Amino acid sequence: MNAGAGTTSENSQSLSAAEEALHAIERLVLFAHRHTLIEDADVDYSRNQLLSLFQFDEPFAGLVDESELSGPQPVLDILIDYGAEIGLIPENTDTYRDLLDAQIMGLLMARPSEVIREFRENETKSGIQAATDRFYQLSIDSNYIRMDRVKKNVYWKQSTEYGDMEITINLSKPEKSPKEIAMAKLLPPPVYPKCQLCRENVGYRGRINHPARQNLRTIPLTMNQEKWLFQYSPYVYYNEHCIVFHHDHVPMKLTKDTLRRLLGFVDQYPHYFIGSNADLPIVGGSILTHDHFQGGRHTFPIQKAAEEAVFTSEKAPEVKLSLVKWPMSVLRLTSQSSDALLETGNEIYEAWKEYSDAAVDILSHTETSGERVPHNTVTPIVRRTEDGQYEMDLVLRNNRTSSEYPDGIFHPHPEMHHLKKENIGLIEVMGLAILPGRLKEELDLIADMLAGDQELREQTITNEQSALYKHKAWIEELTDKYGTSLPKEEAVSKVQEEAGIKFAKILEHAGVFKRDEAGKAAFRRFVQHVGFTEQK
Repeated sequence: MNAGAGTTSENSQSLSAAEEALHAIERLVLFAHRHTLIEDADVDYSRNQLLSLFQFDEPFAGLVDESELSGPQPVLDILIDYGAEIGLIPENTDTYRDLLDAQIMGLLMARPSEVIREFRENETKSGIQAATDRFYQLSIDSNYIRMDRVKKNVYWKQSTEYGDMEITINLSKPEKSPKEIAMAKLLPPPVYPKCQLCRENVGYRGRINHPARQNLRTIPLTMNQEKWLFQYSPYVYYNEHCIVFHHDHVPMKLTKDTLRRLLGFVDQYPHYFIGSNADLPIVGGSILTHDHFQGGRHTFPIQKAAEEAVFTSEKAPEVKLSLVKWPMSVLRLTSQSSDALLETGNEIYEAWKEYSDAAVDILSHTETSGERVPHNTVTPIVRRTEDGQYEMDLVLRNNRTSSEYPDGIFHPHPEMHHLKKENIGLIEVMGLAILPGRLKEELDLIADMLAGDQELREQTITNEQSALYKHKAWIEELTDKYGTSLPKEEAVSKVQEEAGIKFAKILEHAGVFKRDEAGKAAFRRFVQHVGFTEQK
């Protein structure tokens, strides 16, 4: 097949679908070579693997466009379109396209052992930061981290009394079609891999209810003399968003060993923070069945929060304890000694698990069918400071429910559910909101109302079937405050601002010691209970 000479656009107009796919293979192999996914000796092999997948006997014979690609997605889309045409996927949906996408890129990557070997060599020669820099870029270039989708997320900063919060509307995860959701429900519970965090995901082809992972690579590490693995999140919510997960499929359980592992991680990766979701339902993360942490290279709003009070203890003189000005209840421990921090942090955690203060509605346990059910836990976060000290934030959590708040007393209350009703996990605890993708269109339509669309407003507040009806009370509040004649751009800004302020309120709902005088006094009672004295 010879495309002949000419410009790229002229060539693309004259090529058949098969020729376009063959040309895309050449461009993808070139991209992989330039970005060192493959080496010189791998070029012919990799091309042949792709030719085999797409049922070609010979490579492209025309003039190859050698211009630089900013990422693999444009040529991948051509190949996936062709794959759908020749039946490599049963339906041309996002889910099936993603399965083929990972299969293609998996053919252009080094084996896991080679990636690990390169990581260790970079770490030895240039340091751990250089090793993670390369591994992160590899995860992007291999399309494991879907930067094309991450860039679609809506992001803004919102000034609050606690500092600037970061607000995102998550658009990066593709939605399944109703048919795919129905099909997934008919499938038996997963047996292999047991979950999306299991080490067996590396190289796994995926299925309708489990993502493909042929382009996933992980790095082994040891924490607390145990085997763990390090990888990046495919839909990074912040810079170098990584996941550290247990070698085995074991459930999350917060213990002293958890805190020891977090401190051990920042010894090995001092340029990263690391944290754990709480280990109880409602206040915990989405996957409690496999022990894991999240980390990365990002300065979150919580880290910038001001100290409101400082405490010391004769028992642990080398540890400073601070109360942080934050909507949730945060104890910040700082020390040059990781051992002292571990002992103090664990003592506070153990004390909190048994602590009750009925005056502020905090009960550590309740009785259910004769069983003592625990409610108190923490969200721990560990980092190194610029001067090399260890810093541990213990965010106090309680998952109790009531008839008034069946979703959780210390959880977004019903008046917030129009924006968010999901659990407040580690990332949001730190001040980065991850709001549902539906809000992109919904907030824009609410901005239209502030900009004068009276018909839309009337339809919304009178029609319970409207997707916007859940925002009815908020819409009325906003129109009372701003009117309905704002310029559209200003209306969008005001709606985003109000949503950001509501996120700070959501975090206040999740705080166990409230920000009023009674709550602040109760918080100090707990600090005194664990043996710390306030410094005046």
